[in-house]
Amino acid sequence: MSERYREGDRVRTSTVDPDHHTRLPAYARGRTGTVIGHDGVHPLADLRAQGIEREQPVYLVRFAARELFGQGDHSVTLSLWEEYLSDE
Repeated sequence: MSERYREGDRVRTSTVDPDHHTRLPAYARGRTGTVIGHDGVHPLADLRAQGIEREQPVYLVRFAARELFGQGDHSVTLSLWEEYLSDE
């Protein structure tokens, strides 16, 4: 399975607020971060919770705390499935 994003790519997270399980935290929706690495290929947790197995790449995405919380001078890194991301 090929990976869509590479280290250094700027990405934006989805703004979708599904009515089912998701591993995309609400505080990170619609935010912009930078891919800093890959975290393997894993079943998409959202679908797995519904009994559907579909694997996809997972990325390590770094966000400025200010981008996520409106304050702070540190960063936060999240492991996010490809489905949650789009080009900035």
